[in-house]
Amino acid sequence: MNETIIKYLKDSGEQLDKDIAEALHVPFEELQKSVNELSSRGEIICCKVTRYIEGHKIEGLSCRLSCDLPAPARGRKTGVKKDASAGGAGFLTD
Repeated sequence: MNETIIKYLKDSGEQLDKDIAEALHVPFEELQKSVNELSSRGEIICCKVTRYIEGHKIEGLSCRLSCDLPAPARGRKTGVKKDASAGGAGFLTD
């Protein structure tokens, strides 16, 4: 069961526990046991979430692979300084 959950998360990315149970056709209680085991071993990361979809409150456990890092944000990064030799205005040079 654990390998099936890991393969599903690799293929589909971050998912709610309810959605995983429906997709894999397993009882929710059985899935919770497997998710708890995988989380305690550090193979997946889980957090409680509350989502509002079309005015309906949905609470669940969001799960993703522990090695599946989100893509870095696009654009300028904090702490990156413009090179003074590039002719940028407003930079002091010694």
